[in-house]
Amino acid sequence: MLKPLTKFPRSVLPCQEIRKLITNRVISSEASLNPMQIQPSSIDLRLSSRAWRMRASFLPGKKRKVKTLIDQLAMQEINLDKGYILEKGSVYLVKLQESLELPNHIEALGNAKSSTGRLDLFTRLITDHGTEFDRVNSGYSGPLYAEIAPNSFSVFAKKDTMLNQIRFKIQHDLKPKKSEILENLESIDKQIVGSHTPAKDFSINLRNPHNNLVGYKAKRHTDLIDLTKINHYKIADFWDKVTTKRGRIVLDPGAFYILSSREYVSVPPKLAAEMAPYLSMIGEFRVHYAGFFDPGFGYSPNGSQKSRAVLEVRCHETPFVLEHGQTVGRLKFENMFSEPDLLYGKGVKSNYQGQSLKLSKHFKD
Repeated sequence: MLKPLTKFPRSVLPCQEIRKLITNRVISSEASLNPMQIQPSSIDLRLSSRAWRMRASFLPGKKRKVKTLIDQLAMQEINLDKGYILEKGSVYLVKLQESLELPNHIEALGNAKSSTGRLDLFTRLITDHGTEFDRVNSGYSGPLYAEIAPNSFSVFAKKDTMLNQIRFKIQHDLKPKKSEILENLESIDKQIVGSHTPAKDFSINLRNPHNNLVGYKAKRHTDLIDLTKINHYKIADFWDKVTTKRGRIVLDPGAFYILSSREYVSVPPKLAAEMAPYLSMIGEFRVHYAGFFDPGFGYSPNGSQKSRAVLEVRCHETPFVLEHGQTVGRLKFENMFSEPDLLYGKGVKSNYQGQSLKLSKHFKD
């Protein structure tokens, strides 16, 4: 197996290059790819009809294929043609319709889609011979699988549902003459995440002068969520409001919260961004399961577009106090190989452009 690319700088392929990967069958699929799957810097992946309820999560390791672990750990095979309820607290594996045949100079990284993370639907990409989740090494040829673990809500999923996305990085033989990332960020206002640095810490927003609403906490006992139904469910049936007048909340162990960043996020057209999901030095909780930010997110040339980062927060072993302005994560910026011909919020359907505190698209505004 080829090792991940490390020697030379890498940049993220834009949508027009992803289309070329499809034409050249670097990306293949059981069924024709829908143009709507292609995002500015990634492609959405579709569930196939084949799924399994697993005894536990796993990684196959360098010497095994995923099928070997399915044979050893699967409790039940499931057909998703007509849909199936994925129960809270269980682990599932679903074969994806897309597969890859990567050349030696391209690697891929997976992540949950924004709507997936906001449902506390923990999903990760797995490959044959994989030693890490969500990473596809350069030179990989084979199928893709999604591990799915509903944590807060049971969900109804069908074939063609899109829970994961994948981004491609290409290796350059030459180092950039100077920091192109810094150049691309110079036009962004200093108060917006993305200004003057390839990586930026961001903090939590726990002040709302209008109604004291600063977040939502998932209820423990709810009905299931049909992933095909958009703008359908009442917020109060699934979420408790989190309010504070003091700019402080206490996270309950095991509870899941939707909060927002204090800073605004702006990703220029020539950059992509990724949020670090967990930094142990800032506290015993995890922030953000879905960490891709496409070029154009929260961006406008004159700075008029404003979008906060929505944070998916899970507290771990002990109660933890969060205060307004407390650092909770880090946003890392990467160069695009070239500027995408589609931008987030412009030329492609975008559910979260201009967002502040916002639940997944399945809930009524």
